[in-house]
Amino acid sequence: MNRTKIVLATSNKGKVKEMADVLSAFGFEVIAQSEFGLVSPPETGLTFVENALLKARYASKMTGLPAIADDSGLAVDALAGAPGLYSARYAGIEDDDTANRRKLLAEMQNVPDGQRAAKFVSCIVMLKHETDPTPKIAFGECFGEILREERGQNGFGYDALFFYPAKQCTFAELDSTEKKQISHRALALVALQKQL
Repeated sequence: MNRTKIVLATSNKGKVKEMADVLSAFGFEVIAQSEFGLVSPPETGLTFVENALLKARYASKMTGLPAIADDSGLAVDALAGAPGLYSARYAGIEDDDTANRRKLLAEMQNVPDGQRAAKFVSCIVMLKHETDPTPKIAFGECFGEILREERGQNGFGYDALFFYPAKQCTFAELDSTEKKQISHRALALVALQKQL
């Protein structure tokens, strides 16, 4: 079977690990943008869709390949949707998961139980080429709540603080196989597959 080569437009190792196997099962030969020496462009969009499109268009332009990009984040009700678009740099430093979790815990310190609802949001965009006027766009959301302390060793980002009621554990307490089936990114990938 001929697999279509596609560049995965992310520098986030956690996302690469989480998405590559699923995309491979869809029939793609996934090549991480880091294999081309690329880093993601600045995320200047005002929505998850805009940022995912920016990343996918840049990766496609630089590699000449179809591209897929994810922009995702954590939206906390008590914080008016923050950290949202700024989830990866919430504490001011790009991809410092520990600092981001500390800041979130500090911001949520006085939020009472029962008012700690949150959701993970993922927007995945797929382009056939850099100027593709009809990109495939898919969303996934996963609902839970923010704990008062970290639990679990798996995952990345805010996983250790995100309690998922359906499994009665945090995302960081799930093994990677289980997370790949139920996460916001997994749901977005399923929605994307329906468009292929």
